[in-house]
Amino acid sequence: MAAYFPMFIEIEGRSCLIIGGGRIALHKIRVLSDFGVRMKVVAPEILPEIRELDNVDCCERYFEREDLKGQAMVIAATDDKEQNHRVSRMCREEKIPVNAVDQPEDCSFIFPAYLKEGDVVAAFSSGGLSPVITQYLKEQVRPILTPLLGQLADCLGRLRPKVQKSFPMETRKQIYRRILQLGLKKQAVPSEEETERMIWDSRP
Repeated sequence: MAAYFPMFIEIEGRSCLIIGGGRIALHKIRVLSDFGVRMKVVAPEILPEIRELDNVDCCERYFEREDLKGQAMVIAATDDKEQNHRVSRMCREEKIPVNAVDQPEDCSFIFPAYLKEGDVVAAFSSGGLSPVITQYLKEQVRPILTPLLGQLADCLGRLRPKVQKSFPMETRKQIYRRILQLGLKKQAVPSEEETERMIWDSRP
């Protein structure tokens, strides 16, 4: 099987159906909560920790095909492999992305191991073959992907319209690198005065 293609997509505010109400479902909910997803959980029994969440609509009953309507993605997180397989088949028929937990053959997408600081996200996948490897990679990157990098990304994002308007591509890259390097050296986001000076000094 070919490796999964790494694609970052915007899912904030979109609807996700989670079938299953146990610990695995709770873990997936916590991951999706990091990205602003609206979630609906359908299961005969749902953990109290899930029912208490404000961003989750809980339906304590068995899954019905009608539940797929309007969903941007589906997670089959029951402890019944046959049920997960049936859900996967229905989703594929409806052309809805589906993840069947611990059943790679029934997944059209998978959850990578990831680190997130602000809008900066690093994700790692072994195609479901070795969680040990993805966790190793995650731990190797963790000391680098700090909250400061998230703050610096936000700073550079705010400057982009001004810099793009005034400079050619190569000069823009140099400005962004200088601001990033200064922030990393100071271990703090450069002040407005410092960034303005760097932009001004780059003018022809």
